[in-house]
Amino acid sequence: MGFRKSLAAGIAATLSIPAFAAPLPRPPAFAMCAACHKTQPGASSPMGPNLWGVGGRKPASLTGYTFSPALQKLQQPWTRATLIAFITDPRKIAPGNRMAYAGQKDPAVAAALADYMLSLK
Repeated sequence: MGFRKSLAAGIAATLSIPAFAAPLPRPPAFAMCAACHKTQPGASSPMGPNLWGVGGRKPASLTGYTFSPALQKLQQPWTRATLIAFITDPRKIAPGNRMAYAGQKDPAVAAALADYMLSLK
């Protein structure tokens, strides 16, 4: 194999390896969330659960935090769709949950918040 073909094969192989990306930039709307939620690995959860690694996690499954019975009833893992639905109207998705947040009615902002949370890994 020639040098160019070898180089091209090496580059292609390198590009196929998944990269460990840094979290997305924190959206301005997350300021309200940050009052209760930490986003660093291993950070304590005094007010609300730590959101690091929330993507794919089953609701109410983070150890070290006591979740409401309403969140304990949820079964679907946190995906982009489930996070957007919850961020938009938490009382509709988990009636009786303890989070003091009425919801984000702007779909673009809700999606940006969900995307940011999913990048926390």
